[in-house]
Amino acid sequence: MKIVVDDLRGPEIAAFLEEHLEEMRAITPPGSVYALDLDALRVPEVTFWSVYDGDELVGCGAIKRMDDTHGEIKSMRTAYERRRDGIAGQLLTHMLAEAEAMGLTRLSLETGSTEHFARARKLYEKFGFEPCGPFGGYGPDPHSAFMTRTI
Repeated sequence: MKIVVDDLRGPEIAAFLEEHLEEMRAITPPGSVYALDLDALRVPEVTFWSVYDGDELVGCGAIKRMDDTHGEIKSMRTAYERRRDGIAGQLLTHMLAEAEAMGLTRLSLETGSTEHFARARKLYEKFGFEPCGPFGGYGPDPHSAFMTRTI
């Protein structure tokens, strides 16, 4: 498994992220989808990683720097056929180490509150994330679960 910083210019990652957005739009009501598209991920305050198993793209994730000490996890996704292979855990471990190296002392995230997102919430809990209120530009949303942890 290798995890690399990605400039989001390749067609493979573009298709991978489009599939992610389509899935989020299919299972989440309009106005409650907070996944970022390619343009929103291609900004200086976002660091984006792709995960490869050999030449196969199997996952991705990003950290958006919100200020000098606080970052937000964005776009965590594992290829459907590779879910439960431990990829998300490896990526999250990597991202936590990278966040610390960036000087961040807190990471927060927004994920879904429905059953579809239960495994994601459980993974984040396993890594020390705890429920919190909306942060950054988020407002209350019954379809969202907000989590945070110190690094």
